[in-house]
Amino acid sequence: MTTDADSWASSPAVRRSMLGNRRRDTGPEMAVRKRLHASGLRYSVDYPLPFDRRRRADVVFPRLRIAVFIDGCFWHSCPEHGTSPKSNESYWTPKLARNAQRDADTTSRLEAEGWTVLRFWEHEEPEAITEQVAATVAIRRQSSRGGRPGS
Repeated sequence: MTTDADSWASSPAVRRSMLGNRRRDTGPEMAVRKRLHASGLRYSVDYPLPFDRRRRADVVFPRLRIAVFIDGCFWHSCPEHGTSPKSNESYWTPKLARNAQRDADTTSRLEAEGWTVLRFWEHEEPEAITEQVAATVAIRRQSSRGGRPGS
């Protein structure tokens, strides 16, 4: 176990805060999932990606090959709300840059395998996210049926 003296965190309080961050089932993610479910859509959650099982999408429609990511503003360097920590900058700056690089790599690899990738920021309205996801699902369903209405 890592002790506070060995920690990457600048203080015990920061360490506790960072360890308390969830990887899945965040507030923004749950708000979107609740609306998607209420609209009749069924999906997989925290889905391991085909090319790297450690990378996961927040919401996935596997048969339609749609992956949805709801990215946190801090962790994924949102241009509008992302911040650069002032403490332990030598740790955080490269870490956040690697996160952004991994996001771009994940998107390009999924798209190369024929997936539709939808990325949203945690500050976006859940209703707007749900509408965009539902529209994408409808389009993919239509195209997977060969464009035949009612099929």
